[in-house]
Amino acid sequence: MSIFTTKEQELIANAITEAEKATSGEIRIAVEKHCKGDAYERATVYFHELGMDQTSQHNGVLIYLATEDHKFAIIGDKGINNLVPPDFWETTKTAMKAHFMSNNLCDGIIAGIALAGEKLSTFFPHKNDDVNELPNEIIFIDQKP
Repeated sequence: MSIFTTKEQELIANAITEAEKATSGEIRIAVEKHCKGDAYERATVYFHELGMDQTSQHNGVLIYLATEDHKFAIIGDKGINNLVPPDFWETTKTAMKAHFMSNNLCDGIIAGIALAGEKLSTFFPHKNDDVNELPNEIIFIDQKP
């Protein structure tokens, strides 16, 4: 059984869709049960594997979550990282963690999506010819073929 209900998965995908309506940036969520080692290093591997570093403006954001090990990380590509304040991703993680501590993973992820989306829309506003470069559904790493 998935960590998220079907309804929660839809809420998360819809939150990404809504956030991306205001930006040319791309947001993805990657979830697995276990993370051996550092969550940021693990997220970096998936960031590249999922093509997050291939967006045209280098403005992809990956939120990575290891549910059983209670670890998570946020990776932003160089386009967005060069523009946000140095503590932005830590501040975002703190907002998410408040929900996680209340055992509400879905709301925590949606909060992270909203904060990332706000910054992306500030620095990378949506353009008329914008194309959704990456899918919005959660990637369940443990379920990859």
